Amino acid sequence: MEEQVTVNKSRAEQSSLNVKELFFKYVRFLPLYIICVALSLFGAYLYLRYATEAYRSTGQIIIRDDKSSAGVNDRLEQALQSDSRKNIQTEIEVLQSRPLMERAVEAINLNFNYYAKGKIKELNIYKRTSFKVEALRLTDSSQSFTLELVFPDQESFKVDGSQLIPIGQIFENRHGKFRLIRVGKTPIQPECKVVYNPTSTQASMLLGGLVVVPKQNTGILTIAMESTNSSLAADVINALMEEYQQVTIEDKNAATRKSLAFIDANLKDRARELDSITQKLVAYQKANNIIEPETQANNYFSRIEQAHNLEQEQRIQLNNALQLQDYIRNDNQGIVPSSLGIDDPTLNSLISSYNTAQLERKALLENAQPGHIIVQQKTEEIDAVRGKILENVKNIKSSYNTAIGMMQSSSGAALAQIKTLPDKRQDMLDIQNQLEGKMQIYNLLRTKREESALTLASTISNTKVMQQAIPNNTPVKPDRRSIQLMAFFIGMLMPTIIIIVLELFNDKVNSRHDIERLTDATILGEVGHSFGDKTLVVTSGNRKVIAEQFRILRSNLQYILTKAPKPVIMVTSSFSGEGKSFISTNVGAVMALANKKTVILEFDIRKPKIASGLGMTKHAGLTNYILGKVTLESLPVPVEGYENLYVLPCGPIPPNPAELLLDTKLDELFAYLRQNFDVVVMDTAPVGMVSDAMNLSRFADCTLYIVRQGHTYKKQIALIDSHYRDGKLPKISIVVNDVKVQAGYGAYGYGGSYGYGYGSGYFEEEEKQKTGFNKWFGWLGMNGTTKKLKKDKV
Repeated sequence: MEEQVTVNKSRAEQSSLNVKELFFKYVRFLPLYIICVALSLFGAYLYLRYATEAYRSTGQIIIRDDKSSAGVNDRLEQALQSDSRKNIQTEIEVLQSRPLMERAVEAINLNFNYYAKGKIKELNIYKRTSFKVEALRLTDSSQSFTLELVFPDQESFKVDGSQLIPIGQIFENRHGKFRLIRVGKTPIQPECKVVYNPTSTQASMLLGGLVVVPKQNTGILTIAMESTNSSLAADVINALMEEYQQVTIEDKNAATRKSLAFIDANLKDRARELDSITQKLVAYQKANNIIEPETQANNYFSRIEQAHNLEQEQRIQLNNALQLQDYIRNDNQGIVPSSLGIDDPTLNSLISSYNTAQLERKALLENAQPGHIIVQQKTEEIDAVRGKILENVKNIKSSYNTAIGMMQSSSGAALAQIKTLPDKRQDMLDIQNQLEGKMQIYNLLRTKREESALTLASTISNTKVMQQAIPNNTPVKPDRRSIQLMAFFIGMLMPTIIIIVLELFNDKVNSRHDIERLTDATILGEVGHSFGDKTLVVTSGNRKVIAEQFRILRSNLQYILTKAPKPVIMVTSSFSGEGKSFISTNVGAVMALANKKTVILEFDIRKPKIASGLGMTKHAGLTNYILGKVTLESLPVPVEGYENLYVLPCGPIPPNPAELLLDTKLDELFAYLRQNFDVVVMDTAPVGMVSDAMNLSRFADCTLYIVRQGHTYKKQIALIDSHYRDGKLPKISIVVNDVKVQAGYGAYGYGGSYGYGYGSGYFEEEEKQKTGFNKWFGWLGMNGTTKKLKKDKV
C-alpha cells in the first residue's frame, strides 16, 4: 500500500514537472504572439479603414392568385383566358431575370456611374454628385468606357487629361459627344470618375447583388440588394418592383390584344360584305320595282323563310368554321381568340388546350432559346393539338354541309308550292337573307370587341408593393466584429504555425529532457557557453561560472571513479564539433588545480586540437613513440604557466591511424602513465565516426561522452544508449557542452533546478558578446554569438 502511494506521488511530481517544462519551453514565444496579434489587428484596422463599404436595402412585394370570373357557358371567354395561378419560384426567376433588370436600368437611367476618387479608395456618389454627364452621341453604345474628370475649380474641368472645358459646354472624345451639366449647388469633388456601361452589362452587375427570398407559407417576396451606395440599392429595388408590375399587366393583356386584332380584321371584312349586299339589294329593288310580296303567298314565304333561316344559321356556323380553320393554318404561334360561336364542346376544349400550350411556350421562350429541348417538346405538343383542331373543324364542316343540304331540300319543296310567285321576288329574298346573315356576324363581332376593349382597359397587376425600399446607411460589409475576430485568430495562428514548423525541424538536442527521455545514461554535468577567446578557461582564482562548472564536474567524477586511484578518463563524442577537445583540456586543468599530476593525451590523431588550443609549439608525440623515434620519458610536455598539467601530443598525423592505435607499445605507454601521473585524460576521435575510441577504451576507467546543445542530433543519443546498454565503453557518463541561457528552458536551458545562479554574487560576471540579431531575437532562443567564439569554444 505504501509502495503504491509512493508510485502515485512520483507520477504526480513527474506530471507537474512536465507541465512546468512545457510552460517554460513555450512561454518564450509570448512576445511573438503579442507581436503577431498586434500586427494582425493593425492590418484589420487598415482594412476596415480603407475597405469599400456595402449597404443593403430591402423591399417586399405580394404575389396574388387571380381567380377566373367567367361564366361556365361563356366558351369564347373561357378559351381566351389563361391559367393565372402563379408559381412563386417562377416569379422569383422573373424578378432575377436580366430583361427585367434591363428595364429597371433604363427606367432610372443607370448607364452612367459616378465615383469620387480618394487617395486610396473610390466612393460611389450616386445621388450625391453635383453634376451629370449627358451622352449626345456614343461611338459604340455596346462598349463600356471611363471618363476621368479633374475639377481645378467649380466652373471647369478636364477629361482624361484634356484642356480645360467649361461646365455646360459640349465636348468630344473617342467615346462620343457629351455635355457635363450642374444638377446641384454642393461643391464638386476635385477628382471624379464616370463609368459608362451598356444596359446589359449594368444589369448583370446589379444582378450580382440581388437576392429574392420568399416568405414561408405566404405569397410575399422579399427583395434585397447590396451596393456600395444605399440610395442606389433602394432605387433599383423600387424600379424593379414597378417594372415587374408592368410586365405582369403586359402579359395579361397579350391575349386580349390578340383577340382585338382578330376581331378588328374580321369587322372590316364583314363591313365590306354588308355594304356590297346592301347596294345589291337597293339596286335590285330599283330595277324591278319591288315594294312588298302578295298576300296569298304569305304561308309559302313563311316556310321558305324558315328554311332559309335555318340554312343561314348553318352557313354562319360553316363560315365561322372556315375562318377558324384558316386562322389555325396561317398563324402557327398565335392564340386562337374564340370559336366564333361554334357550339361544339370538343372544339372548345381543344382550343383552350391550344391557347394554354401557346402561353406556356411563350413563357419558356423568355428564359430559354427556341432550340431548347423543353421548348421543342412544347412546340410538338402545340402541333399535335393544332392537328386535332383541324380534324374536328373538318368534321363540323361536314355536318354543317349536311344540314345545309337538308335545308336546301326543304326550301326547294316550298318553292315548288309557290310556282306562281315571280322569280324576282325569290331573288330579292335571297339577297335579304344574305344581308341578315352578314349583319348577325357583324353585330356579334362588335359585341366581342367592346368586351375585349373593356377587359384591356380594366386590367390590373396581380402584384402589390407591400413595402418600398428605403436607403439604409448602416453598412453590412465589412463586418467589423468578424474582421477583428478573424484578425485575432490569424494573429494567434501565425506564431503557432511558426512554433510547429520549428518543432518539426528541430532534430537537435536542446534540453536535458531531450537526453533523459532517449537514454538512461547518467548526465554527469553541464558546461556553459564560453564567451572568451581561450580554450583553457579553468585557471587558478577564476570564479567565473564556466570554471565552477568544471569544478562541479570534477566533484561528480569522484562518484564514478571510486575504485580507480589513478584514473584514465576517455573523452569522446558522436561526431566532430561537439567540443570534446575543449572538455578534455579543461577537465585536465581542473584536475591539475586539485594538486593532481595530470596529463592530457592528444589521441584524436586525425584532427588534433589540444596542443594548438593551448598555444603550444609542435613536439614529438604518440606517432613518433610508436615508430620508436622517441622515449616514453620525453613524451609528456608541461603546459607553461599551469602547475601539474602536461600534454602528450599526437605528433605527425599518420596515414593509418586506426592500425597505429592497435600497436602493443600502447600497453607500455599506459603502464608508464599510470605509474607517473595521478590522472590521465584521453582525448579521442568521435566514436560515431571512427573506431579509435573503441580501440582505446580498454585502457580507460570511465568515458565522458560529449553532447553539445543545439549541435548534437537527437538520433545520435540512440548511439550513446546503445553503447551504454551493451557496455562497449566503460562507465559512460554524458557531459552536456555549450549550454546557453535560453528563454523557456530555465538557466542554461535545463530548468530552474539546474541553474547556476547568474547575478547571485557567487561568481564573476562573464561579458557576453551578442550580435544585433541576438539583441532583438534572443528571446526566441536563437544563437547570436559570433562564429569565431563558437570555433574557439569547441
